[in-house]
Amino acid sequence: MSKMKRAIGLMSGTSLDGIDIALIETDGGAHVRALGGASVAYPEAYRQKLRQALCDATAIVGRGDRPGCLGDVERELTERQAAAVLNFMGDRALQPSAIDVIGFHGQTVLHRPEIGLTVQLGDGPLLARTVGVDVVYDLRAADCAAGGQGAPLVPVYHQALAGKVRERPVAFVNIGGVANVTWIGRDGIGRDGQLLAFDTGPGNALLDDWMHRHTGVARDEGGQLAATGTVNVPSLAAYLARPFFAAPPPKSLDRNAFSQGVVDGLSLADGAATLTAFTAESIARAREHFPEQPELWIICGGGRRNRTLMAWIADRVGVRVVPAESLHFDGDNMEAEAWAYLAVRALEGLPLTFPGTTGVADPITGGVLARA
Repeated sequence: MSKMKRAIGLMSGTSLDGIDIALIETDGGAHVRALGGASVAYPEAYRQKLRQALCDATAIVGRGDRPGCLGDVERELTERQAAAVLNFMGDRALQPSAIDVIGFHGQTVLHRPEIGLTVQLGDGPLLARTVGVDVVYDLRAADCAAGGQGAPLVPVYHQALAGKVRERPVAFVNIGGVANVTWIGRDGIGRDGQLLAFDTGPGNALLDDWMHRHTGVARDEGGQLAATGTVNVPSLAAYLARPFFAAPPPKSLDRNAFSQGVVDGLSLADGAATLTAFTAESIARAREHFPEQPELWIICGGGRRNRTLMAWIADRVGVRVVPAESLHFDGDNMEAEAWAYLAVRALEGLPLTFPGTTGVADPITGGVLARA
């Protein structure tokens, strides 16, 4: 394995809430040391631009260019992330020479693995020039081009973290805009010697969009509103009848794979309750695809702050469900840490995706390197 490297990871997820930044030291294998992180919220005006970009992204299908409106959003996104990194480094008195690489996720605006297409806005060369550090970006594209789903990519990092967890099997769940799970067996890997991971269904996106549409605030703080509502059983059943949930992994989803139309006509609280139950139930149904049931579920991402959602997941899976912090992991920045970790693996030519995570035929590396 390679020598230890210092890497910064940047994640801006489908929840559209802002930028997560993490600094780690790793060899790209089992050795990982988290060195801190930070989050920078997007102003509402820019979040609105990103929401519009999600709508505009359908214009990209079948084309290799960025329509002008998305190009403007991409440049602003890159500049915002560059400023966030420079501030992060400045606060820690870190010179560019102290960082080996930045892993740059960018902003997913379109994910259509069925046609081999995934689009993340983010100008890697501009970021590298601005910050003065090499950047690895576009980490999903190689997997899609090789016939994989292009997601999830975090599982190999979950595998590294699982070395610090006593309970096995264990499930790591990230609840961002979309939710995904990594199942790790007693031997530290998944089924047939391969990692097992997949998107489970909606995370926060549907609920956030419902809240934003009706209140102007894109969250149900702590799940307080959902706790006062009543789950509409026919609406929940209609969501869960989608073929996606019965399909075996590997599988992944676009942020906008599900419509709010199913809950239109419900009260604000009942809609929130139904959408929260949809996320909880779809995560619990992931068990149908596990070789063995987990002894522990570790939750990261913004969804872990939704107390109602956490309680409903625990009620459905029947074992301990804990936020990442209870095991001394960073629940806010785990994905940003993962992108730093993946960037180091990409530099070393190590696999990022696997048959059991994305459906690619063989483990492959990925990413594009932009020199500073």
